[in-house]
Amino acid sequence: MTQNMDCALEVRLADSEREIHAAQALRYKVFHQDMGAKTASFPQTEGRDIDRFDDFCDHLIVIDHKEAKRDEAVVGTYRLLRSSKASDTIGYYSDSEFDLTPLNNLSGEKLELGRSCVNPSYRNKAVLQLLWSGISKYLEDNNIRIMFGCASFPGTELQDISTALSYLAFECAAPTQWRPRALPERYLDMRMVEADQLDLRQAMREMPPLIKGYLRLGGVVGDGAVIDADFNTVDVCLLVETDIVPSKYRRHTDYSDTVQQLDSQTLSVNV
Repeated sequence: MTQNMDCALEVRLADSEREIHAAQALRYKVFHQDMGAKTASFPQTEGRDIDRFDDFCDHLIVIDHKEAKRDEAVVGTYRLLRSSKASDTIGYYSDSEFDLTPLNNLSGEKLELGRSCVNPSYRNKAVLQLLWSGISKYLEDNNIRIMFGCASFPGTELQDISTALSYLAFECAAPTQWRPRALPERYLDMRMVEADQLDLRQAMREMPPLIKGYLRLGGVVGDGAVIDADFNTVDVCLLVETDIVPSKYRRHTDYSDTVQQLDSQTLSVNV
């Protein structure tokens, strides 16, 4: 548990059904109302973003204790699914987009991150820092070796992000022995610009801030991208080894630019 006393913000795992419902309501606002997601395969009810993975996940939440309406007190959230739970129960959401079999070559606990979002009124440095610190503690408490998820580019026009996708493919590919690959029926080749023609500045202009943040942590990507029609995004499988993560999460300085650029579409990993 971490608390910012100046603004009465606290980060911790949800410990009641009511708090999980509040996190799902925030997800509904961001993904469905603000971003126009349409998850026909899992219809949404009661103004909450819900799917079959929720019951098997831990839900990291940021709470504003000054918020009078309890249902609106959850102002930030991340969904966390450990491999020890996923392998024995439901699997991963990312299985629907990527072949994760190569991750079996890595021993130890793994963590799928997803459904991250922040209330538009709280997109500031304090909230994002609390989420980072909450994830850092979770990684340490559960001896996580690697974290991964479907990191999203808003929209589905590949030409608009061709330089960014190409940069990821050529410069940020995960090691071959544990590199996930987009499912054959959904595979999109990310190498849209020749390696010797890459414009780094253009690639960074096209890159969502959250992905930039993970790259600063040493993040790498799988082979191929996928269009997620439900969420109107292009997804890549992004992975971060955690041995260097905790100190960087606590230091926070690498994320100052990221925090300032947040909008309704950039703080999202649609898992």
